[in-house]
Amino acid sequence: MFKRKPVETNGQSGEVYAVETINLTKIFQRRWIAANSISFKIPKGSVFGLVGPNGAGKSTTLRLILGLLHPTAGEVKVFGETMSLSTGHLRRRIGYLPQGEHYPRNLTPINYLELVGKLRGMPRKECHRRISSLLHAVDLLGAASTRIGNLSAGMTTRMAIAASMVSDPDLLLWDEPTAGLDPTGRKYALDLIQELKNQGKTMIISTHLLPDADNVCDYIGVLNQGKVVFSGSVLEMKQFVRENVVDLGLAGDVKEFLETLSADPQIIRWERLSPDVIRVNFSDNKNFSQQLNRLMDLVCRSSVELLSIRSGGEIEDAFLKRLEADRAKGFSRVFEDQPSLQNQESRSTITKPAYSPAEEQVNGAHDVAEEQANGAHDVAEEQVNGAHDVAEERGNGTHDVAEEQKV
Repeated sequence: MFKRKPVETNGQSGEVYAVETINLTKIFQRRWIAANSISFKIPKGSVFGLVGPNGAGKSTTLRLILGLLHPTAGEVKVFGETMSLSTGHLRRRIGYLPQGEHYPRNLTPINYLELVGKLRGMPRKECHRRISSLLHAVDLLGAASTRIGNLSAGMTTRMAIAASMVSDPDLLLWDEPTAGLDPTGRKYALDLIQELKNQGKTMIISTHLLPDADNVCDYIGVLNQGKVVFSGSVLEMKQFVRENVVDLGLAGDVKEFLETLSADPQIIRWERLSPDVIRVNFSDNKNFSQQLNRLMDLVCRSSVELLSIRSGGEIEDAFLKRLEADRAKGFSRVFEDQPSLQNQESRSTITKPAYSPAEEQVNGAHDVAEEQANGAHDVAEEQVNGAHDVAEERGNGTHDVAEEQKV
């Protein structure tokens, strides 16, 4: 389904993924484990949903992929190259939408996008042409001269989306792009993701809104307490809970209908999820279609009206079961990803820390490296940290010169 570029790797035929993380780990101040040996591969041209509860490590993972944070261990490969502080050419191929409103309130959207384009090293005419197209695409032409501090949450998000696409990047990292949006803004963001996917862009979408991930993502990675508990296609995720279960939305005499369900031998059990939603579980050893026809016949013969019907094995159920299964493993999770003695030597080249042991021993050196990463000079970092004072705008010059100076 997804085309990947074949290459020669160590004399063997391999594949280049848009993003590949290998045992990626981040520990802050030796006390808080934000990312715990995260490994996944994202094919080019696909949409990968990074989902999990609040505090699961989604934003930290995106910042590690972008190179804004220095990993404690493991590595990140972007388009086949290891991401580091010196790989500014990789960051130029990435567009980043950070979470929250970290934007210069006194600038206007058009001024801010001009600043982003200048930091990207874009020619002036090309930058202006691109900005004009983006402001029109995100429906902000009427607010282009309004101060960012006076924009609504939806307008700010649309401006940030435009900023992430100023240089037409190959990879987009969007952190909670639909959070806080009204239904119209949310639909716009989801439609835009689908359109960008059709154009061949690779996207990583961080979200805790599972229906959004279900609508637009090809693959899903579930994070829980900094650990990947599932990584695979959306279909594989749903198969985890595939059961003969349906949810019925009903109106009318629901109580009478439940009495009818209780008397039917083909119904194993039912559960009232809400006053008008009933979950029905059929027998597993009988034909599902026949049982569903039987259920529809019961609905027709009862004093209820069917408002909706959906499979019970949806992504929300799969997500919750994945988290429950991970918690049930308890201490055994320690041994899950440990390689056997036979494989340790062959895997040593990809599991070594991204920085030397001396850095680990000298915490101050590690902190300095991390501060340098947080002070990186690409557009994504400028979006996170504000990047809006005039002095910085004048001092940066072109993006490449600024990068060499800072690194």
